[in-house]
Amino acid sequence: MSPSIDLPNGVHTNGFAHVNGKTLKKHVDGFGTRAVHVGSDANEETGAVIPPISLSTTYKQSSIGVHKGFEYSRSGNPNRNAFEATLASLESGGAYGLAFASGSSTTATVLQSLGPNAHIVSVNDVYGGTFRYIRRVAAENQGLEATFLDLETAGDDEILAAFQQNTKLVWIESPTNPTLRLVDISRIARIAHSHPSRPIVLVDNTFLSPFYSSPLLLGADVVLHSLTKYVNGHSDVVMGALILPAAQAALADKLRFLQNAIGAVPSPYDCWLAQRGAKTLHLRMKQHGRNALVVARALQDADGVEEVIYPGLPGKTEYSRKKNELAWRMLSSHARRFIGASEGDAPPADGFPFSGMISFRIRGGKEEAERFLTATRLFTLAESLGGVESLAEHPAQMTHGSIPPADRALLGIGDNLIRLSVGVEEEEDLVEDVLQGVREATRRY
Repeated sequence: MSPSIDLPNGVHTNGFAHVNGKTLKKHVDGFGTRAVHVGSDANEETGAVIPPISLSTTYKQSSIGVHKGFEYSRSGNPNRNAFEATLASLESGGAYGLAFASGSSTTATVLQSLGPNAHIVSVNDVYGGTFRYIRRVAAENQGLEATFLDLETAGDDEILAAFQQNTKLVWIESPTNPTLRLVDISRIARIAHSHPSRPIVLVDNTFLSPFYSSPLLLGADVVLHSLTKYVNGHSDVVMGALILPAAQAALADKLRFLQNAIGAVPSPYDCWLAQRGAKTLHLRMKQHGRNALVVARALQDADGVEEVIYPGLPGKTEYSRKKNELAWRMLSSHARRFIGASEGDAPPADGFPFSGMISFRIRGGKEEAERFLTATRLFTLAESLGGVESLAEHPAQMTHGSIPPADRALLGIGDNLIRLSVGVEEEEDLVEDVLQGVREATRRY
């Protein structure tokens, strides 16, 4: 939970402090302050300001079953516990954080928690690895049934009609990967919670990070992150996480049991690294967003680009303007403060930072896309995203290669679609790099 400033002789309850018979509103620290301090108390034994790495796999017991909170490192570790506290504090509305060895193992644990012969509703433009696990693992081993639905455009009745008596989960990505479509989380949560099956609403918040979006405050029951991306932010850790609100204590207990029983837990060193990365999440996300907005504007004006997809830009169509308005409504309170938005403000006409992910369609096809991806100097051709360095990839052949070609075509993942993860380099260098890459790739036009 969010830390607070202690008041003298005060007892904190539910965000308020009682001092000398008076009820005072509790001070809640800001996002960046929580990132730096929660889970990072100075070591009581040595006074070390940075928590030490605890590599021990087992812990001394003073008598059978009597210990200092740790027995065996799979079940609990000081570094993992500290990092999970950080995660719960950063995802606004969070009370429980659970760290896993990868984003994929996080996905697997959630789906295994549903039991046999369950049904889920998933956004159709889902991450390729999630699609693969649903279709090739959970369907074959658990009898899981999945309905993939366009949750961006489907009406309320169509969504309700997709639910069954055994529907246990709604899987949302917003923005989706890689076409950056936006799903109205509040609307989907309201519809799902009105159905008799009462499915869990899960939001994969990897693309926006806890800085730009707060799905739990929009009605989600669980938030998932591939911590490999923005939260760690340095492309040197593979890890995933789930964050749940206080109202989902029973579900958190179930998932924590599976976390231990399945054993897909991160190492102490990885937890230490990821917690260090999280301390600068607010600083990095601001720069990712600023840079992405400038790069998206430059691409929008480039002759060799057919379409730029960046929800922070209003774009040139009615569809893109509506998406831009939804993106504005989705912004977390701390992102709004960063942008300087007041309650009731309209989206800025020239756009606003909305994380660091851009997709665009280059003029031509596969050949032009490949030429761009090998012509850039700063945008490295590589999978993944969210690191301080800028990356570029070809979804149709890379991250979404596991999706059948016909399905990719329906989702708009064509051969000329390129995905960019805009890093924190100097914006003018990134703009120069993408523009020269576009010119080189489309010179025949």
